[in-house]
Amino acid sequence: MSTRLARGGRLIDRSRAIDFTFNGKRMRGFAGDTLAAALLANDQMLVGRSFKYHRPRGIVAAGAEEPNALVQLGTGGRSEPNQRTTTTELFAGLTAASQNHWPSLEFDVGAVNAAASRFLPAGFYYKTFLQPRAAWKHLFEPVIRRSAGLGRPPEEPDADRYEQAYAFCDLLVVGGGIAGLQAAVSASASGRKVMLLEQTPHWGGRAPVDDVLIDGRPAADWVADTVAALEAAPNVTLRTRCMAAGVYDHGYVLAEERVADHTPGDGRPKKRLWRIRAGKVLTATGAIERPLPFAGNDIPGVMLASAVRDYLVNWAVSPGDRVVIVTNNDDAYRTAIAVHRAGLTVPAVLDARAEAHGALPEEVRSLGIPVLTNRAVAKVKGGKRVTGVTVCAQAGEGAVLDDFDCDAVAMSGGWSPVVHLWSHCGGKLIWDEAQAAFRPDPARPPITHDGSPMVAVAGSANGELLSADVLADALRAAGGEGEAPRAQSPEEAPTEPVWIMPQGAPPALRSKMWLDYQNDVKVSDVQLAAREGYESVEHTKRYTTLGMATDQGKLSNINGLAVLAGSLNAPIPAVGTTTFRPPYTPVTLGALVGEARGEIFQPLRRTPMHDWHEAHGAYWEPVGLWRRPYCYSRPGESHGDAVAREVTNARTKLGLLDASTLGKILVKGPDAGRFLDMLYTNVMSSLPVGRCRYGLMCNENGFLMDDGVVVRLSEDSWLCHTTSGGADRIHAHMEDWLQCEWWDWQVYTANLTEQFAQVAIVGPNARLLLEKLGGMDVSKEALPFMHWAEGTIAGIPARVFRISFSGELSYEVAVPAGQGLAFWQACLEAGAEFGLMPYGTEALHVMRAEKGFIMIGDETDGTVVPQDLNLGWAISKKKADFIGKRGMERTFLSSPDRWKLVGLETLDGSVLPDGAIAPAAGSNGNGQRNTQGRVTSTYWSPTLKKGIAMGLVHRGTDRMGEVIEFPKIWGGVVQARIVDPVFYDKAGEKQDV
Repeated sequence: MSTRLARGGRLIDRSRAIDFTFNGKRMRGFAGDTLAAALLANDQMLVGRSFKYHRPRGIVAAGAEEPNALVQLGTGGRSEPNQRTTTTELFAGLTAASQNHWPSLEFDVGAVNAAASRFLPAGFYYKTFLQPRAAWKHLFEPVIRRSAGLGRPPEEPDADRYEQAYAFCDLLVVGGGIAGLQAAVSASASGRKVMLLEQTPHWGGRAPVDDVLIDGRPAADWVADTVAALEAAPNVTLRTRCMAAGVYDHGYVLAEERVADHTPGDGRPKKRLWRIRAGKVLTATGAIERPLPFAGNDIPGVMLASAVRDYLVNWAVSPGDRVVIVTNNDDAYRTAIAVHRAGLTVPAVLDARAEAHGALPEEVRSLGIPVLTNRAVAKVKGGKRVTGVTVCAQAGEGAVLDDFDCDAVAMSGGWSPVVHLWSHCGGKLIWDEAQAAFRPDPARPPITHDGSPMVAVAGSANGELLSADVLADALRAAGGEGEAPRAQSPEEAPTEPVWIMPQGAPPALRSKMWLDYQNDVKVSDVQLAAREGYESVEHTKRYTTLGMATDQGKLSNINGLAVLAGSLNAPIPAVGTTTFRPPYTPVTLGALVGEARGEIFQPLRRTPMHDWHEAHGAYWEPVGLWRRPYCYSRPGESHGDAVAREVTNARTKLGLLDASTLGKILVKGPDAGRFLDMLYTNVMSSLPVGRCRYGLMCNENGFLMDDGVVVRLSEDSWLCHTTSGGADRIHAHMEDWLQCEWWDWQVYTANLTEQFAQVAIVGPNARLLLEKLGGMDVSKEALPFMHWAEGTIAGIPARVFRISFSGELSYEVAVPAGQGLAFWQACLEAGAEFGLMPYGTEALHVMRAEKGFIMIGDETDGTVVPQDLNLGWAISKKKADFIGKRGMERTFLSSPDRWKLVGLETLDGSVLPDGAIAPAAGSNGNGQRNTQGRVTSTYWSPTLKKGIAMGLVHRGTDRMGEVIEFPKIWGGVVQARIVDPVFYDKAGEKQDV
């Protein structure tokens, strides 16, 4: 049985007992335990069920590579599925429950799947559930959906909080073992800013467990002194419980720090997501021990040899009283020594190699432990826990040679360097025949844009498994000088690869050799995939689900691809590996979201004048993530009346609009003009400094996606105005093209939308107000239409743009956001004598419709090209290319037989319904009537005293004066005449006074 040893345990505090529950059963552990260690200490060998066959599953590893021991952790608002017991620190009141079973862990009805395993091989789901067709909806799909998944999603809102942080460093070292510590020391000595991350709560990695001596001292002492020196260094940042999840381009790394996972409810954030930008990344992530594929290697009590050693040394937990060791390398002999030192029995070490004469095997022999070479496990006996093993020759076919009673099996198939972070950004691998593992290829590292290596690798992650080599390699990788500390550990004989045990195992044994413990993928499944033509490792992965479990193949992938290579009679390098993708281990959605939850999931954006609007009766309209005043209703006044009043006042006197929400994107650099010429349909590079130009922006298909006024600020700088809801989208569009297509162009973009408040001063008295405020010459001569000037208005620095979206004399004044409210109030006070009145977005829309100006999202729907809107004049005929040019030249989009923008004027003066459709003669063959047009914008015009509308009508510009009909919802029709879309001041005299 597994139990707590009476002494030892370098990581636990026996003076602090901690109570917890598992499946409702009360248990006790110590401070410093992981949940896995505490479960083993309480003889809880069975911890879960596998996904497909519901086979009993126990703890197999001691770290993030654990595929089996996943639990539902916590309850209510702190319930989390699929939490690894091996990385969960024990805390008072911890509540855990096993997963994927019914009605109980010990008695699971789903285990019937194991009895039917011959009918459920790899890929069975591609061959079944086809007939009868009606059964899919009513039988197969409901059963599959009920069976899918392991844990239960939480039903209550998350009770914890999360945060995000940013860091910058010259060198980011990932991994706090002796390699990472040595690299950090070497780099910090040269004055570089260093950040060191370790995913566990402890420094030193395996060295303190494996009796390594460094400079003649125990590794634990060297680690403690090194950490103390790094903590005292001003240029070093240390983070434990911090897992580097992914490495991305340009030295960008995401890392998840477990801040209060082990102290829930203490007020601190549960987790912190680090966004790190590093000059260089050095991965010292170590290596993961591989399991051995033998029959019954999934029975609870079969564990990695290194994990058995960890539980004995770190937590004083014995996985069993009698532990059989099975290996193909020398490292597992350390486990035999650790088991013996703990006062437990090792019935035998089964070594698959023909000979074992290194220092470690000889030490084991000297302890009186039998070492049997050319031996393999024929079969593990037991069901919910190990009861014994039968032994055979590794070179044979499984004939039983011996039999040992035991309650634990420690297996070691060699070590695989953790190459995930190296591979995330394109680092390539080479096959190391001596170690039977993939390791980073130094000739093909991940590189930066200038061709220099972006990621380095050191220690066991680089394939250096001996401690002395690990330290020397870390010094090299960090660019340090001098000699590395001297580590002393026994020399080890080469590993002999074992992918199937025994090598000639018959089908009955191969169908019980497990590769992917969580997804129940066996050696026989991979061999079946090869026979059925799945020769690519990526295809085999998807056909069998090998490596698709929550551990992402950390234990299964190398064994699986080796079995595939053997089945294909191909060398392992030719088969290759599956793709390593971030995150390295799962990152909680809470950390990715950070503080963006509840009210700030999508924070409402407010202009500097928002509070003033609210205090003065604003009726709010959502515009993207902004809230803009729709109108300012007075007591007893309807919204329609308020809009009419605001329109009339702006047309006859003076209106004031908060236009701060308009997108403002700075585009700057030697290639900025060239870039804008590609973005816009017309030419922007020729725009003189001090001038403005209206521009259209299309997507690759030629469809209109945004419009706005572009301003030339200086020789190399332009300011692009976008729609209110489009600023972020258009900025992302710009960056997408710059980063993905024109990455070598010297262009810088910045979204300045919230840096400036912008106020539209509109109406016949607009110039009088600005002249009264004083500071700039805003006369027609000094500031003509479509020009801009910079200066001071009312003592506030301002940019004044002579543009108009209303058709009236208009100035748009941009001031620093912090002075936006002051400028607004100055306008209100000075404008009282000129009849100033604020107006909202609906009055803005009415006035622009009276002028026939389009609105993105109203006149456009993702299928409209500029020519449909009579905007062909804004498309350059001189430019060789721009985004969307080839798209809009396609026959269908350039055809004259398209819907065109027109004005619509009802014969009875009423207002057409928004979005109304005009039917045409005939049907489309499906009993539906053809259509010939639709309304895009429709309003009551207080200026013209009638309903006006704009719409897209089939060949509309050729049909002026024609009357078409629009059905009413409740019956009847509204007749409307097709007219010019400009209803008011077509000559533009009022805006150019």
